[in-house]
Amino acid sequence: MHLEKSDFIYINDRHGIEYPILIPYDDPVEELAHIILLKNNLPGYIEKDLEEHLKQFIEAQTKKYYEEISADIVEKADNHMFNFDEITKNWENLIREEVVEFGEKRCASDEELFATAYHKLVHSPALETMVQYEHMLYKTMRLKTEDRSNMIKKLSARQSEEMNKAVDRLEQDMTETEINELVARHYETHSLLQGKLSSEIDTMKEAQRRQYREWIMQMLEQNEANSSLPTPSSPMNPSPLRDFVSQGSNTSRDQISPTLEESFTIHLGSQLKQMHNIRILSANVMDLCALEDNIEMSEPTPQLLQTALGLYSNDLTGLVLMTDNKIGSRLTQEFQKICQATTEFHFPHIEEQLDKIIEVANKYLKCPQPESTRKVNSELLQPGDFYMTRHSNLAQVHVIFHMATDDSLRGSDINSRHPVVLGLRHILKTACSNDITSLTIPLLLQYDLTEEMTVNWCEKRAELVFKCVKGFMIEMASWGGSELKNLQFMLPEGISNDVFASMTEMVPRIFKVCNPKILK
Repeated sequence: MHLEKSDFIYINDRHGIEYPILIPYDDPVEELAHIILLKNNLPGYIEKDLEEHLKQFIEAQTKKYYEEISADIVEKADNHMFNFDEITKNWENLIREEVVEFGEKRCASDEELFATAYHKLVHSPALETMVQYEHMLYKTMRLKTEDRSNMIKKLSARQSEEMNKAVDRLEQDMTETEINELVARHYETHSLLQGKLSSEIDTMKEAQRRQYREWIMQMLEQNEANSSLPTPSSPMNPSPLRDFVSQGSNTSRDQISPTLEESFTIHLGSQLKQMHNIRILSANVMDLCALEDNIEMSEPTPQLLQTALGLYSNDLTGLVLMTDNKIGSRLTQEFQKICQATTEFHFPHIEEQLDKIIEVANKYLKCPQPESTRKVNSELLQPGDFYMTRHSNLAQVHVIFHMATDDSLRGSDINSRHPVVLGLRHILKTACSNDITSLTIPLLLQYDLTEEMTVNWCEKRAELVFKCVKGFMIEMASWGGSELKNLQFMLPEGISNDVFASMTEMVPRIFKVCNPKILK
């Protein structure tokens, strides 16, 4: 039998509080007490008493709620008011929906068939062939996007030169009206060219996606027919990229290893200890996303192998990317540009994913939950809110957690109750529930160096994040799901050696670092 929650009013005469609570109440009482504290502008020293009163109230009302339901069920049973046929049908439907063994048999979708074929082939001798083929398609698309950029730059330069000449003639034979008309023509020409080139690239991406998927399915059919998987010397192996010959020593930022990096192995847990790897590094966060962009590279990078092997596995890699309160905002333009530079073969393109997220978010934001503190009809995200996107065409990441932040993170007085810190907790919980075993987090809760980042500021912020994440990871053991095996804390690129050393010295103090025992 499905039991609906009931709305009870918590009343505290001493402080004049009235707050609706849905019973049974499943969320932490501590968070509820903190919300009531903030909404009623109550002093912080009553928080513990408020928690105790709330616990007593919830326990009493929950007991009363179940007693009323039990009494109602017994009364209906005595009066033979139950429709047992209907109850049996409901149970049958629930079992059919929840238990795979009794579920309705249906044909696998095209996405499921492709995922199965890809996963089978990527863990076979065909891996090298597949990665070479992907690399060939990546380079073709990168050349196309560079041609688009060059054509738009040439048009902009030509229009700028034409506009400068027109302005110089303003006092001679040109009028302001003619200059305004010239500006309008320039804008129209620029928009038409950009639209035309973008449409060509979108068409090319769809053609590549279809071509790649058909090629994968053909390889699987060959395997089924010959009972053997194709090897790199197979006739289906794509032709090598003879047009691209490695010349000189051009180096992109992907080839530059971070100069500041330190790794630790830790144990967490009170009884059953869990081993985790912690890594601290200073680098540009986009280095984890951007693939090798050296046009003259004729061989695929190991990053493609790593991404391909982990794509349909239980060891996914995630990244927390800080953004503002608008989905797909200017703060993520560089990231979106990286995604658009190559074809996405497995998931919807970044634009489609963001459009879907905006559609879902607008419905939720305009109709918030009754117990939510969100402003009514607010169409913007609040600090700590996050949304996820999936990717197969990034260097070292499969899942991106886009978390909304605000300028309050620049201050030095944030604590463990800050919305962004609580949002980090929800991200860790989501990661454990979705097979994400490696996660990158900004140690200072931002990826760029700013003026207020003094040594003391960095140490205080890092200590807060370390301690909160440690608590979240210990709590994670009770959440179930996957273990977060690898945790990477990223510092802004260009941070000083002294600050980095100070950050690494905190790890042995806050976490329990595994040290080898030397037997003499």
